[in-house]
Amino acid sequence: MITKKMTLSKIIQKYPQTAEVFLRHGFHCFGCHFASEETLEQAAQTHGMASGDLEKLLAELNAVAK
Repeated sequence: MITKKMTLSKIIQKYPQTAEVFLRHGFHCFGCHFASEETLEQAAQTHGMASGDLEKLLAELNAVAK
């Protein structure tokens, strides 16, 4: 299960199929050096995502990760 406290690189490493979801939501940075330290929650804030949108993203990521 993916949580908002996981780093982007951990999510991509464990669930590579989530890359497409990240790209659709404008997260092109999952390959950069920040991805290894930045949590999903931090990345969402950096991208100006509202908390409700973060919850939708999280649900979509978990659906794809199953």
